[in-house]
Amino acid sequence: MFEKLHLLGFSEGGWGLALLGAAVITLVLSVLGFALGTVFGALSAGGGLSSRRLPRVLASAYGTVFRGVPDLLTIYLFYYGGSVALTAMARSFGSDSFIGLPSLATGVIALGIISGAYQGEVFRGAYLAIERGQFDAAKALALTRLQMLRLVIIPQLLRHAIPGLSNVWQLVLKDSALISVIGLVELMRQAQVAAGSTREPFLFYLAAAGLYFVIAGMTGQLFRGAETRAARGILHR
Repeated sequence: MFEKLHLLGFSEGGWGLALLGAAVITLVLSVLGFALGTVFGALSAGGGLSSRRLPRVLASAYGTVFRGVPDLLTIYLFYYGGSVALTAMARSFGSDSFIGLPSLATGVIALGIISGAYQGEVFRGAYLAIERGQFDAAKALALTRLQMLRLVIIPQLLRHAIPGLSNVWQLVLKDSALISVIGLVELMRQAQVAAGSTREPFLFYLAAAGLYFVIAGMTGQLFRGAETRAARGILHR
């Protein structure tokens, strides 16, 4: 295998640049999907904590569906369902062509909705972990609802949520490989193309695994740093 390492180089005939470019696409896709999932997760957690029945039912249904349905199936449903809807709209204006959704946008939305179902439970659990006395103290200080949210709830919620969010991030990063099935040339797809072109699947899949490991390691350090920062001032017993 070592004599084939030149295939991973950046000179003519090497796939190094293509793999690095695909790794960047994977990182962008994962970050955007995770960020969108944070929005969906916050809404889901808010619904699950609501005193009203309808928001609780909707939040529970959202979490149950998208944590229960296989992620690959969710991606297919969004891509082909959205494409069918766009094509139907185009045909109403006289077009006969099939219109597919952009792969990157579809991937971001799919990953966002999937990860949001998990993040919602992380946020809900983190909120419930906040000591009730903190809310009583905030009320005693006559803090407004916005001040309570900004100064009391969010800092303590993040302190409890960051470890769980780190796990969800790893899930999103791994699920980004599934987006290759709808045509996006991210790291997994680029490794497949290179493996098929050179007939060296082990080399390129091993290289892809190494790049995933690097991305996971670097982003994991960021989460650990955020966890340490959020825990400042806490006495560890």
